Amino acid sequence: MSTDERVATPRIVLVGPPGSGKSTVAVALGERWQLKVRDTDADVESEAGKPIAEIFVEDGEPVFRALEHDAVARALDEHDGVLALGGGAVLHDDTQAALTAYRERGGVVVFLDVSLAHAAPRVGFNQSRPLLLGNPRAQWQALMEARRPVYERVASVRVVTDGLRPADVAALIEQELATLRVAGTREGTEE
Repeated sequence: MSTDERVATPRIVLVGPPGSGKSTVAVALGERWQLKVRDTDADVESEAGKPIAEIFVEDGEPVFRALEHDAVARALDEHDGVLALGGGAVLHDDTQAALTAYRERGGVVVFLDVSLAHAAPRVGFNQSRPLLLGNPRAQWQALMEARRPVYERVASVRVVTDGLRPADVAALIEQELATLRVAGTREGTEE
């Protein structure tokens, strides 16, 4: 495929639970690589004309998830920079399939993993988070237990963000990408 025929796809996609640093790490990578950054949560809010919490309350989670899936599909097709997905975006079967296809085309999905102890201060459980109502720490833990296998399945690499600044996580991601390139080169020479 020539560069003229290349489909615009993200340079990298970040997935993970609330508080893992997807949005801030995306900005750090965008600055390092001088690429545009896109966040599907922001896309959903822009499309709906209101914050995600209001979408949940006024329209319900199924409407939010449909908007979220559409935002991810569009971003995977249109965006050629750093892409951060909302924490639950990977739960949609079609999104999982799209991420798998993206990886098969050579794309990289990074699972930003984080412990509850480190996610709590980042998320600010006192803020409006529709899926963390009631006991937010228990809700976050339950969400993570349900989502972890999906994050692991769609990801090319996993990076733990506990106690790290976004710039440090960006540097770790670069190291992981270098490791993937070396591994890919070795596989290519063994054939």
